Amino acid sequence: MSLLREAEKCIVNQRTFSGLNAFITPLQRSGPWLDSVRAADDRRQNGKSISPLDGHLIAVKDNICTRSMPTTCASRILDHFTSPFDATVVQKLERAGAVIAGKTNLDEFGMGSHSVHSRFGPVRNARGDQELSAGGSSGGSAVAVATEQCYAALGTDTGGSVRLPAAYTGTVGFKPSYGLLSRWGVVAYANSLDTVGIMARSTAVARDVFRVLNHHDHRDPTNLSPQTRDRITSRLSSPPLSGRLTSQPLRIGVPLEYNLAELSPSVRDTWRKTLTNLQNEGHSIHAVSLPSTKSALSAYYVLAPAEASSNLARYDGVRFGTRATGPDSDDADARSGHLYAKTRGEGFGAEVQRRILLGAFSLSADAMDNYFVQAQRVRRLVQEDFNRVFAMENPLSRKTSSNAGDKDPAVDVLICPTAATTAPTLSSVMPNGLSSSSSSTLSAYLTDVFTVPASLAGLPAVSVPVAAADNNEGSDTVGIQVIGQYGDDEFVLKVAELIEQV
Repeated sequence: MSLLREAEKCIVNQRTFSGLNAFITPLQRSGPWLDSVRAADDRRQNGKSISPLDGHLIAVKDNICTRSMPTTCASRILDHFTSPFDATVVQKLERAGAVIAGKTNLDEFGMGSHSVHSRFGPVRNARGDQELSAGGSSGGSAVAVATEQCYAALGTDTGGSVRLPAAYTGTVGFKPSYGLLSRWGVVAYANSLDTVGIMARSTAVARDVFRVLNHHDHRDPTNLSPQTRDRITSRLSSPPLSGRLTSQPLRIGVPLEYNLAELSPSVRDTWRKTLTNLQNEGHSIHAVSLPSTKSALSAYYVLAPAEASSNLARYDGVRFGTRATGPDSDDADARSGHLYAKTRGEGFGAEVQRRILLGAFSLSADAMDNYFVQAQRVRRLVQEDFNRVFAMENPLSRKTSSNAGDKDPAVDVLICPTAATTAPTLSSVMPNGLSSSSSSTLSAYLTDVFTVPASLAGLPAVSVPVAAADNNEGSDTVGIQVIGQYGDDEFVLKVAELIEQV
């Protein structure tokens, strides 16, 4: 298929599937992008393509800044904001010849697990005759990829926001190691966790996008330096790591703590089937223990809201954000009025308000030691658990880890489910504002239980769709997650591709 025909098909699908609400700002039917695709078609025919992405349409989550389109973060407080610059990842895509296919819908500021907390309405995941959750917060990107409204898409992953939507929509969702892809121009939710992620219909395409974006950016202070990147590359290219999947079989770890009672039968059976298929290919399966996993979710929901409350303090209608009309306070005494109470009250949705309040409490003087500091300690324990079970040493660790004498064997990767269940119905996860019951809110938070540990440790992880062992739960695929050691991103993608093939 020619690039022009592929692009035209994507644009037609954006109109056909507009009811799924995957895009906040779709690509116009005609415009300068057409000339870009035609030029890429000519380059391809002459064997002069700039990159594997040349001429392909790639969608961008609407919390990643673009000059040519608004950046709203699906929030009223950014209703009228257009960025004066492009994010680094957008610049790299365009230099590689890719065409931005539009801005996709999301949970407001990336806070949610089902893409229902958007001022533009929920993202819909139509599977058969059912309307299901698209996962969150990158649900718009996932649905856009699944319905071929674009070639691939960028999302952001803070605690699973790329992998969970991928599992629910039957696509590939890849979260690289923290610090590999630039966050410059990405609207911050939780700085120490946010990672630009990639969504595609195959692992091969996700790898192509990753290689275009995986370069140092001096503007992002959390981006890995060239020296650190060289050290990681040197370690991966030396034996025995260089022989994995070629001269030696995989050692696959199965975390005991991930075998929860809450796993649905379809997910459990598909996980078991995947491991059996890999074992039949000659790879070995090893049970490992990650004891701190039980506390990871609690730590995440202390750390992420704490960072969010700090990051979102700038949206006051004075420096950033759309200012509410009228007086800022209903108080008759102007001296006791609040400068931006009304602006923030009207601009932020219920879930964002909830997380700001939670974060502000955990950072307060009375609660910091009991919550925030303890959560940081749990985060370190989670990192140490992963370092203990992986054969490859963490290249950022100053300590030399050794598995000698440990109960657990050293493994190359971990394989586990991405989510405990297949996608729930959309109606069952729709919010009711701040009045939502505590049980429904907690249930939404628990969907991240399998994805949060890798985020806390900054590890690469990818969700791959695997044919369901049975489709009695209304889904023909189940998301299976591959987790690797820090910096081992290419190998994680190789294992994901292996799972696709078996």
